[in-house]
Amino acid sequence: MGPLYAAGFTTAFGAHGIAANLGADSGDAVTSLLVLGGLLALYDGAEVVLKPLFGTIADRIGARPVLVGGLLAFAVASALYALAGSPGWLWAARLGQGAAASAFSPAASALVARLNPAAKQGRAFGSYGFSKSVGYTLGPLLGGVLVWAGGLRLLFTVLAALAAAVAMWALIVVPVVPPLPRARQTLVDLARRLADPVFLVPTAALAGATAALSVGVGFLPVSGAVAGLGTVATGAAVSVLAACAALVQPHAGRALDAGRLTVRGGLGAGLLLAAAGLGCAMLPGLVGVLLGATLIGVGTGLITPLGFAALASSTPRERLGQTMGAAELGRELGDAGGPLLVAGVAAAATLTYGYGVLAVLLACGPLVAVGLLRRGG
Repeated sequence: MGPLYAAGFTTAFGAHGIAANLGADSGDAVTSLLVLGGLLALYDGAEVVLKPLFGTIADRIGARPVLVGGLLAFAVASALYALAGSPGWLWAARLGQGAAASAFSPAASALVARLNPAAKQGRAFGSYGFSKSVGYTLGPLLGGVLVWAGGLRLLFTVLAALAAAVAMWALIVVPVVPPLPRARQTLVDLARRLADPVFLVPTAALAGATAALSVGVGFLPVSGAVAGLGTVATGAAVSVLAACAALVQPHAGRALDAGRLTVRGGLGAGLLLAAAGLGCAMLPGLVGVLLGATLIGVGTGLITPLGFAALASSTPRERLGQTMGAAELGRELGDAGGPLLVAGVAAAATLTYGYGVLAVLLACGPLVAVGLLRRGG
């Protein structure tokens, strides 16, 4: 399992480590905020388009080749800018990194499910989510240190070496998991399976959790600055959010496996905690920021392993890659949609109202989920 956890860390570290430092020291590559936005969107856009495709390919040829190939492609894409250093190669490298992450991320999730029995799915996905959360937490910090020490090209060099090392580790350690025989599936069959509440409810919960997490990371510093807090205090608040999300996930997974927590109850509680965190963020001052960060982190940390474990247990084994790719697509849409919703409401009213709107949507999630599950039997 070690290489799979390391793959999760790699995609998270690469995404946030570069994103947090693109505008700080990128030479003549980032000439305006529009260019910066384009470079940030390029990575996520590739993931939104390609993750379901690579998930299906993993089901067809096996997840291990897609995992190793994606990691090697990530290393090559990172090495492009590390060696060339020109603005054009930065665009190519970001696109290549996003496409490569679209391959090895759902493949790693599918292998986590295939290599663990149903009784240990919660623990496995809790540990996998923990490794990704560590990458998200350390990415901006370690990325900033590397950029300070040797510029953006040094960060890309480290990412190339990291991805290549994890690929070799996976090639040596991860066992061959042959693809399972699959019945023929039409587009109607696929649409019916993805519209099933058993898929929709966990995926929607994962999208909501990611939306709350993105809003917390992006907008809590803004609330802190409005309250007169310095960058150290707001940065500490974001670190609290990430740390809570990381620490809760393994415990939530073990509680699910032990029967102390159900998927339905855990997802509902996670959404309500995240909604409460957004409600606390509406309070002025340091108390509101810290309470908001803590509750959002705990809520998202509770949802993530339970959502993926629920998807793994309800999906035919021969379709795991496709399901994980589609679920990752849902998370990406939440990652983009949450900040856009809050920003749109904030532009029309204030940031406080933006938090409130998203909090109401998340709080309504458990009621909608119950209705969907009852309708689906």
